[in-house]
Amino acid sequence: MVGSKGSWIIAGGVLTIFCAAMNYNWFMNHYKAALFVKFFGRNGARIFYIVLGIALIFLGFKLY
Repeated sequence: MVGSKGSWIIAGGVLTIFCAAMNYNWFMNHYKAALFVKFFGRNGARIFYIVLGIALIFLGFKLY
């Protein structure tokens, strides 16, 4: 069980980066992401989610 939390956080970060980089509509049109799209625009939200994914990966490695 050691590192299981970190593994899930890393996987979430990788998924976030992948979906933002590929500009998936199902990811960017989600109602929770719509707030960031409204504030930053679509490309700005993509950059935000890439940075968020990187932060999640670092956090996951720290908890691992």
